[in-house]
Formats: sequence, structure tokens, C-alpha cells
Amino acid sequence: MEPGGVTVLPRDRLQFPAIPILRSDHGGEISDVYYVVQPRINTSLVNSAIGNLSTWPAYGAGQTITQKHKPCAESDLRCTRSGKENASTVSKPRYLERLESYLRRELQSLDSAKVISQELRLQPYRDVFDYFMEDFKTYKPLLCAIKNEYEVTLAHQRERIRALEPLRTMLVSVSERCDKKIQDIYEKERLEVKTLKMEKHTLLKVIDTLKEEKISLQAQVSKLQEEMEKVYLMYRNECDARKLLISDINDLKYQQEDLRFSQDHKEQGEDPVTLAVALRVARNDLTKTQVLLNTLKADYGDVVPRRDFENQEKKVAAYEEKIERLQKDLSQLQGEHQSLLEINQQVVQERDSFCREVADLQGNRTPRPAWEKCVDIFPEVFQRWSEVSEGKSSDQLLDVLLTELGTKILKEKDFFPGMGMGDNVPIHLRHEGPVKNLRLSLREVYSMIKEIWKEKFAIDQQKGRQSSLSEFMMNHLQKKFGEASIEWSYSLHQTCRIQLINEQMYSFYRVLMGQMDEDLYYALFHVHSHLLKELTTADGSNVGSLTREQFSLQLRKAFPSKSLDEIQELLDTADSQLMPEDENINYKSLFSEDEEGNPCNFIMTLRNQFSAERKQYLQELRNKLGSNLVKPEDLKAAFLSLDPDIEDKTLERYLSRAFQVNKEQLETTKSLSLKQLFQSLEAVNIRKAGPAAQV
Repeated sequence: MEPGGVTVLPRDRLQFPAIPILRSDHGGEISDVYYVVQPRINTSLVNSAIGNLSTWPAYGAGQTITQKHKPCAESDLRCTRSGKENASTVSKPRYLERLESYLRRELQSLDSAKVISQELRLQPYRDVFDYFMEDFKTYKPLLCAIKNEYEVTLAHQRERIRALEPLRTMLVSVSERCDKKIQDIYEKERLEVKTLKMEKHTLLKVIDTLKEEKISLQAQVSKLQEEMEKVYLMYRNECDARKLLISDINDLKYQQEDLRFSQDHKEQGEDPVTLAVALRVARNDLTKTQVLLNTLKADYGDVVPRRDFENQEKKVAAYEEKIERLQKDLSQLQGEHQSLLEINQQVVQERDSFCREVADLQGNRTPRPAWEKCVDIFPEVFQRWSEVSEGKSSDQLLDVLLTELGTKILKEKDFFPGMGMGDNVPIHLRHEGPVKNLRLSLREVYSMIKEIWKEKFAIDQQKGRQSSLSEFMMNHLQKKFGEASIEWSYSLHQTCRIQLINEQMYSFYRVLMGQMDEDLYYALFHVHSHLLKELTTADGSNVGSLTREQFSLQLRKAFPSKSLDEIQELLDTADSQLMPEDENINYKSLFSEDEEGNPCNFIMTLRNQFSAERKQYLQELRNKLGSNLVKPEDLKAAFLSLDPDIEDKTLERYLSRAFQVNKEQLETTKSLSLKQLFQSLEAVNIRKAGPAAQV
């Protein structure tokens, strides 16, 4: 067993020339290497009667073969018993025994080596079949055709298995995204359920409080009614006693007056008859007054003073209004409580449904890749893998792995296959025949890319228009390298194509293939040029450093559309690149790049913010459109709605690039689907002209 999980069959066990064969397991990783034996004619197994077939098994040495023999004929029935008797005495042909002996030896040797590869076990059978074909010349063409067809079929099946490996990787990525979405949904639902439960408990407490207040108010109303009855009875008794007392006082007063009157009359000597008449009249008046008084007592004995009655009436009305309001609040709370119960029941049902879906997906999901295995497969790049894989997502780790594998495979290639001279082939790749692989280093590639961009920018400025990068690169390489230009072109193209983690090189490849506009490339990789110019202008002494306040001020001046959080992120990134003893910010060190074109963290932060702003703008545009089919006027209205400050010339360029037509043809252009429209817009340098909202 060799390092890296490779099994090698010892050379001393191979009797014939061997060809190395790779065997990959289901994960796409190389697990075994073994040697396929090249068939040779074994003279010890060759039959002396070449081209003649043995008649074994047969029922006798002198038995003849009947032509066009029919199964189950009468002769078969007659010869069955005699054939069984002679079968035991007939031996196998010598050549057949040698073949079977050789096959058993080979299989036993493979079993002793503990090789479990089915491909390796198939090799002895292939050798036996080759010996058989070499021995029987007459049947060799037919047998070779049969063998070749089986070999082609097996090779086709292997190619199909290799082609399906990317699908497995895609399924892993889809499963990860689904797991993340399910986890987010579960977390969101859990928080909502927790919030609803807390609101439910709060409402229940409020309902209990209101119920207690209602009971307390009812008790107060009952107590007030009882006290009112007692006060009313006391007032009525007091009023009756007062009336009786007044009546007694009046009687005593009348008696005193009568007594005084009689005494006065006696002294004056009035006529007794007149007095008797006056007395009788007075008694009649008294009787009438007494009857009227009794009538008034009977009619108004239960009457209370109006002032007390109005006060009590006001209190009762206030209590009734308060009770009615509490009843309404109670009814409303009961309705809300019922609604919350229904919502809670729906949430519980949805939660149970999501839990079942999560359980099903957890049962069917593909486990997360063990990226640590890459260290075992590529031990020589362990340190580099640790550096590039830190803090990366699965998708980014896949780019890293593909870049490493592509670089390794590219170094092993000696020649590239030519792509032909067709019109659909880019200009810099038009060539017939193989092209030599120059095996360029990343430093050489980056240096050549910078040279091409610098010269192309200068020439485009002179001509006043942009030329094709593919055509310009080919002309530049021909001037510089002559006949070797096609080799440089293919080597540059293939190196940039596999550098998924080097944004500078991969973006150059996308511009070459027409997947990205040059304007977007310039905007992405020269976003820091304006900032560097502002910082240099602010640095009057040209010492290469600024204070933190000056640096922050120049950031806001250079990027007025950035939010405060984005400015703070740039400041934090700049601080992280400083030494602990530095008081000022050395801004020139923030714009450095290595020999392979990889920028520092500050430039990466600028580019990431640029990409994030662009993606957000495209997403807002997608939400604004909404429909599946989009017309030019719909897209124009969406742009103007999101960015009123956009210029007419810029808007026309966006519309022309989105619908892939000239500005004169926009009025007659048909609608496009949202997917096709944004495939075109993602390659364009689209940015919002107006300022962003400050956070």
C-alpha cells in the first residue's frame, strides 16, 4: 500500500508488459493504481491443432457431429443412457485444461494480494480470451470484434460515470442551500412562536386583571345600593319625624293662641256666641288642613330631595358607562384571544409540517463535504491549503479545490488541442492542430495581463473607441513573440480560465470570452484609483501617511454615496493593516498587490462593497419589474423610478445592452423574459447615479 491510498501490484508478479490503470471510487477520488497485463501469446497454452475446435464434451472419440441437429429428437432419447455411461470416461482437452489452470493461478495470485478491484479481476479473463483468439485463427476476427465492442462499451460507461461526478457536486451544493433555508425558516418560526406565546401570556394576564376589576366594580355597586337604601330609609324616617314634630308644635301653638285669645276675650268681655262660631270655623279649617297634610304625606312621603337624586343619578350613569366600556374591552380581548388561539393553532400546524420536512430532508440530505481530506490527497500543498481555505464557504472552497486541481492538470499537459478556425471560436484561439503548453507561472501571466491592459487602454484613448480584447491580445502577442504567439495565447487563456480564486485573472478571461464588459472590469479593478488620487492630494508633504481624521474625511469626499457603515468598515480594515506602533495611516501600503495580482484586504473590501452595491441595485430593479416579460419602456421606467438622477445617455446604453440592440431599434424590440434580461445586465457596469440613503 503506497501513500495516498494507492495499491501497486508488484512488478515481479507481472509476466507481461503492464500498463498503469487508475481506479476512482464513488467520490471521484483516485484510490487505486494497478497494472493491466498486455496480452502475449503463451506458447505453452497453444494447441497443436490450430484452427480446429475440440469435440469435448462428447460421448466418445469416434462420435460424429450431425449437421442441423434438432433438439429433443428421437435419436437423443435413444442415446441418452449410453451418453451418460460414456461421459465419465471422456477427459477435457489439454488446451482447455491449460487455460483453466492459468486462469486459476492468476485469480489465486490476485486473491493473495488482497486486490478487490473488479477491473483487475477481469484482466486474467481478458488474457485467456486473447490466448483463445490467437490460437484459433479462423474465429479470431469475429472474437476480436466481440471483444472490441465490449471494451468500447466499458470505456463508454466509464466516461459516463466521470461525466456524472459534477452532478454529485451540484447536488451537495443544492443540499447545503436547502439545509440553510430550512434552518433559517425554522429559526424564524421559532422566534415568532416564542413572541406569540409571550403576547398570549400577557393578554391572559390583562384579561384576568379586567375580570377582577369587573367583580370589584360589581361588589362596589352592590354595596353602594345597600348604603343608598339605608340612607334613604333614614332620611324618610327623619322627614316623617320632622313633620310629626312640626304638627305637634303647631298644635301646641294653636292651643296657646286659643288660650291667649280666650283670655283676652274674657278680659275684653267679648260675646261667647261669637267666640264659639269663630272656634268652630277654626276647627273646620284645622280639619281641612290636617286632611291636606295627610294627603301630602301619603303622596310625597317617599320623595327624596332633587339634589340628592341628581347626584345619585349621575353616579349610576357613570358606573353604567364604565361597565359598558369594560364589557366592550372584554369582548374585544376575547375576540383577539380567539384569533390568537387560531393563529397559534395554524403556527403549530406549520411548525409540525416544517419539522416533518426537516426530518425528511435530514434523512435524504447529502452530508457536508469533509474538506480536510484535501490535505491527505495533496500533502505537498498543505500549508497553502490552510491559508486559502480559512474562513471560506463551501462554494469558495470548491473554487479553491478546482483551481488547485486545474493548476496541477495544466502543468502535466504538454499540448493543448486546437479549437479550429470557425467563426464561433474567439480570435485568439483560432488554430488547427496541437499547441505547446508553455507552463506559464502566475507571475508571468499577471505581468502579461497588466502589459496588455496598459497598451490597450492607451490605444483605445487615441482611437476614441474600444476594440475587441481578443483581437487586440492576438495582435499584441504576434508583435512580441511572432510565431510563438499562439502558444502564449493558449497558455494565457487556459491559465486564466482555471484561476477561479484570482479575481484579476478570471475577470480577464471573462472579458476575453465576452461574459463581462470592459467598463465593468475597469470599474471593478480601478475603484481605488480615485481614492488614491484624493489621498495623495490631501497629503501635502507627500510622506505617504495621513491622520485617521484626514483619512476618514477623504473617504467621505471620494465616496459620497457610501453609507456610514461602509465608511466605518473601510476605516476598520485600514486599521487592521497597521502596525501597533503606527499613529497615522500609511495609505500607500493599503493599495499594494503581490506578484500574482492578489490585492490587500483594503482593496478587497472596496471591491466587495462595489459588487454589493451593484447586486443590491440589480435586485431592486428586479423587484421593481416583477413581471416575467419586460418591454424596453418598462425597464426605462424602472430605472427612472430607482435612480431619477441617471443621465439619458447612460440610460440608453443600459437599455441597448439589456436587449442586445441599437438604441434606434429599441422602439420595435419585443419583450424579453426577466431571466434573459438580467443575464445581459449582469455583464454591464450598472451603478446608481444618485446618492445612497445614509444609515
